[in-house]
Formats: sequence, structure tokens, C-alpha cells
Amino acid sequence: MSDFTSNFWSMYVAGITAVGIAGCLILLWVSGSTKTSAPQKDNTTGHVWDEDLREMNNPLPLWWVVLFVVTCVFSIGYLVWYPGFGAYEGMGKWSSAGQFEEEVAKDNARSAPVYASFAGKSIEALSRDKAAMDIGDRLYMNNCAQCHGSSARGSVGYPNLTDKQWNWGGTPDDILTTITHGRTSVMTPMAAALEGKDDVRNVANYVLSLSGAPHNKDAAAKGREKFEFCAACHGPDGKGMKMVGSANLASGIFTHGPVSEAHIIDMINNGKTGVMPAWEDKFTPAQLRVLAAYIWGKGGGEPAEAPAAAK
Repeated sequence: MSDFTSNFWSMYVAGITAVGIAGCLILLWVSGSTKTSAPQKDNTTGHVWDEDLREMNNPLPLWWVVLFVVTCVFSIGYLVWYPGFGAYEGMGKWSSAGQFEEEVAKDNARSAPVYASFAGKSIEALSRDKAAMDIGDRLYMNNCAQCHGSSARGSVGYPNLTDKQWNWGGTPDDILTTITHGRTSVMTPMAAALEGKDDVRNVANYVLSLSGAPHNKDAAAKGREKFEFCAACHGPDGKGMKMVGSANLASGIFTHGPVSEAHIIDMINNGKTGVMPAWEDKFTPAQLRVLAAYIWGKGGGEPAEAPAAAK
């Protein structure tokens, strides 16, 4: 795409801005130095409106001229200091992103004492801390509810965070890793690996059988052998593999649609890509832990892994 970009629009905006300011100053000079070519004895221009309204041939008021010039000078100074002149960054090096980061840093500094009180607590312990959960609720509602819903039960295409289906693992540490670094899940279109529509339908029915959902038993029996193409990611038993984030097909929970033959066929034919964004650039480590504790405390997920010594 870099072959199709240029600085044309920056130069265009800069040119329009410069011409606009110069035009205002020229207009001021012309209007202040031009007199009517045939002034009347009463110092009017000879123009009359509504029978008795006459245009005087006086110069512009000095206060108005000074204010106009100050405005133009201020505009020039503003464009020199701020990045308003095309691609020019401005002497002040101000940017909206920089101001945002500065305000976030100030807010984090103000809230640091609050999060300091949570230091040393495990995610499980934080999930039982009312103060931490009140903060976690605000973090969740402002940043996560748009996709996962205010109740954290998700919707089509967005996982339910209150159930036991966690493709990448649902322990407190797993959830913290997911929030921090994000996840990208890919269901590859598999129709080409199967031999026609019948094979796709048979595999779909076999997948339905894994969770005990209504299915065609004859078709499922035929699809069992072909499921080997799916087992590479979902495992021979269809229960998924945490290391690749593949779904547990035996759980009866599908993120992108209902547990039905039509939906599974669509997934086999067309595949699906899901993205959970990373939040490490927006939240502090302490905020990430509080948010992970809040989500884990919603009742989904898995128990924390026992320490190595205890094992």
C-alpha cells in the first residue's frame, strides 16, 4: 500500500490554510486603502438602500482592524506551535495520542495507591476482594462488555465467560495471559480435504454426536473416519487442545452459532477466524490482574493450578 500513498493531501491542506490567511490580510489591506472613485460631498459612496440608508466612505474602525490582525497573527502562531499546517509536526510536538498517554499516566499515578493495596494477592484472592471486584466491574463494563455483554455471557461470535468452555485454558493465569496478550483462533476451511458434500455432512453429524446432540446416526458413523482431518487440531476425542486454542466439540457449546448440522457444515466449508485483542498496552499489570480476577470470579474458567511443590 505504500506505493499508493503520498504527501499530496498534507500539501493540499497546508496550501489552503496559507492561502486563506494571506487572503484575509490582503482583503483587509485592500478594503482599508481603497476609497470610492467618486465620493459625495457628504462623505458617502452614493449607495442608498431602503430610501434613506446611505453607505459612508469611512475607513474601517481601528479597533476592528487591530482585532482582525491579531486574529491572523494568532492563527499563524497556532499553526507554528501545533500540527495544523499539513504534515508539519509543530514546534510544540503536541499530538492527540501524546496528550492521551499523558492523561492516562497521570490517572494511573493517582490510582496507584489503590492498586498497591492488592499487591501480593493471588488472582483467586482478588476475586474475593470486594474493593478489587468493584474496580474490576468498571474495567469490564468500560472495555469488555461491548463484545462479551454486561452479564459476560457473550453472544454469537463472542465467548461466554461464565461457562466452562475455555479454548485457551480457564485457570486464573490462563485468563490473565489471554487478556494481556490477546488470542487469534483460526478454524481452517476443511471442505477441500473431504470428498464432497456428503463427507462434510457426515463429519458434521459425527461432531454433533460427540456432545450427544440430535444427529443422524448413519451419517455420524460414516463421518467418524473422516474426522481424522479434524483430529489434528481438535484431538482424536474432539475435546480440543489448549496449546492451539481449538474448541472442545464434545462440550455442546459453539461460539459462532447454534449446535446444528447447518452451522457445523458452514464452519467446515468456510472456516472462521476469531480475534481477542491484547490489552497490555492499555492497562497496567495491576489492572490486568484485577480484571482477570473479576472475569474468573464470574463462575466460569477452571481452578487454579496447584503449585509444583504441592503436586
